[in-house]
Amino acid sequence: MTLATGAEDLLRLMLDGRPHTRPDLIELSGLARSTVVSRIDTLLATGLVVPIGEASSTGGRPPSRFALAPQSRFLLALDVGVRHLTVAVTDLLGTTVDITTTAHDIDAGPRAVLGKAVRQARRLLKDRPLAGIGVGLPCPVDPETSRPNLGPIMPGWDNYDVAGRLSDELGRPAYVDNDVNLMALGEHAATYPTTNNLLFLKVSAGIGSGMIIGGRLQRGAQGLAGELGHARTADGHDIVCRRCGNTGCLGTVASTVGITATLEQQGVHGDLLDLARSGHPAALTAIRQAGREIGSVLATCVNLLNPSVIVIGGSLAETGETLISGIRENIYSRSLPLATANLRVTTVSTPDIALKGAATMVLQQLLT
Repeated sequence: MTLATGAEDLLRLMLDGRPHTRPDLIELSGLARSTVVSRIDTLLATGLVVPIGEASSTGGRPPSRFALAPQSRFLLALDVGVRHLTVAVTDLLGTTVDITTTAHDIDAGPRAVLGKAVRQARRLLKDRPLAGIGVGLPCPVDPETSRPNLGPIMPGWDNYDVAGRLSDELGRPAYVDNDVNLMALGEHAATYPTTNNLLFLKVSAGIGSGMIIGGRLQRGAQGLAGELGHARTADGHDIVCRRCGNTGCLGTVASTVGITATLEQQGVHGDLLDLARSGHPAALTAIRQAGREIGSVLATCVNLLNPSVIVIGGSLAETGETLISGIRENIYSRSLPLATANLRVTTVSTPDIALKGAATMVLQQLLT
């Protein structure tokens, strides 16, 4: 299903949410006047676009204005975490209109988890017309098949047809990607739409990244682009990574799991984020050091990719400057000065950015 066959180019222009006249759209699209008139009529007939009065006249009859009707169709956005499942309904501008988050266990397998997601989706959708479904998974996703790739940490998920299952259940096309890729897409769409080169880093129980390069999301040949959690740290410690079997992986020392293990060796126990919020000295020191470890790896990324913005998300980003200052310290000391001259290192704009990314992915697919 496409939103309006033959009129996607105009609809894409109108996703800025602003009103446009026919002359505006002719200029922006480069299409002939007759083509624009015909496609506007098509969009009006589908209800995706509505007339909203007239623009100021510069002489003669004032031109009519048209705008996207954002709630003429709705999108379903799913964020499938290891321990949480968030289902949201958004409008065509990616604004959330209904949302629910429940606890779950990814190890329950795709049938149980997706069955729960479908039930939640039907409850939230009610009678809203659905255009498409976007899903973020906490694992690599093969860009050719849209199926989970290399999933031994998620029993039953490897190569499972998530998109097919949801499409069959809900009757609309479904699209799947890695959750951090969707966070990168969401942050790009929500906060940095004019930034062509952006790196998003998620630091939670694992570490991963999403890359917008040249204005496009980069997934890699098998969907493994951005697996920074398995980059070797500068110190090359000898902790064995339980996911890949190598030693020295960034995720074994700089993730929440790795930092918690380090603190427990020092006799410090408790929830890492609670310890950080209470100002526990050992926890803050460990988080700052984790930031330095991450910054050393990101310095190589800065020299290689030359991003304008690096956005840090995930649960550990909630510690704010403690983590970010450690990251900045090594990025700026180990990267080329020219590459960091205008580099911005900041935290995620909203905790639900993966949902914004899922909605963005669906729109991109439907309008391609």
